[in-house]
Amino acid sequence: MTNSFRTGAAALFAIALLSACQPQTDDATDTAVVADVESPQDAFMAAFEPYCGQAFAATIVEDNQPSPAWDKPLVVHVRDCEPGLVRMPLHVGDDRSRTWVLTQHDDYIDFQHIHLHEDGTPDAVSPYGGQTVVEGTATEQAFPVDEASKALFIENGLDVSVTNTWTIRFVDEDTMSYQLSRPGRIFEVHVDLSQPIDLPPPAWGYTPE
Repeated sequence: MTNSFRTGAAALFAIALLSACQPQTDDATDTAVVADVESPQDAFMAAFEPYCGQAFAATIVEDNQPSPAWDKPLVVHVRDCEPGLVRMPLHVGDDRSRTWVLTQHDDYIDFQHIHLHEDGTPDAVSPYGGQTVVEGTATEQAFPVDEASKALFIENGLDVSVTNTWTIRFVDEDTMSYQLSRPGRIFEVHVDLSQPIDLPPPAWGYTPE
C-alpha cells in the first residue's frame, strides 16, 4: 500500500478515534478538529502523486460490447499533477485523442473526458463526464453523468449514454481501474501501476509549456 493510502486511512481512523474517545466539546471545536483531517477526496487525489510523470500499460478486463477499435495496446500516461488537478492521456494504439481530467473542488471531484482530433481540434462529443455526488473513499470515486454531458449526448444521437457512471478505483497498490457502467453496458480497464513503461508520444493537441 502506498504512503498516500496509509495517510488517508490513518486520517479516517483518527476521525473515528476522536469521535469515540474525546469528551463532548462545543461545535466550533469539533469542526476545527475534523477540518484538520485529510478527507477521502483529498486522499484520493493524493493517491496519484507516486505515479506522476510516468506511463503504464493497461488492459481491458471486462467489455460486454467489444469493438475492434479497442483491440490495440493501451497506455495511460499520468502526465500532469497539480494541486487539485490530474490529467491522464489514454493512448489506444496510435490513437492519441483521449485525455482523462480529474479536478477537485471544495465538495466534489469533476471527471471529464477530453477528445481532440489529430490537428488538435475538439471532437463534437467533448468534453463529457460527471461529478461525485457522495464523498466516496480514498481509493474509489464514482462520477454519474452531468447535465451538460447529457445534453451533448442527446445532441449527437447518443441518448443511451445519459445514464453513464464512470468509476475510478485503486484496486490495490499495483492496479488502477477505470470503469464505465450503465444498464446493459459495462466496460472496465485495469492499469498496471507496478511497472512504468516508456512514455508515449504527446497526446493530440498537447503543447508542453
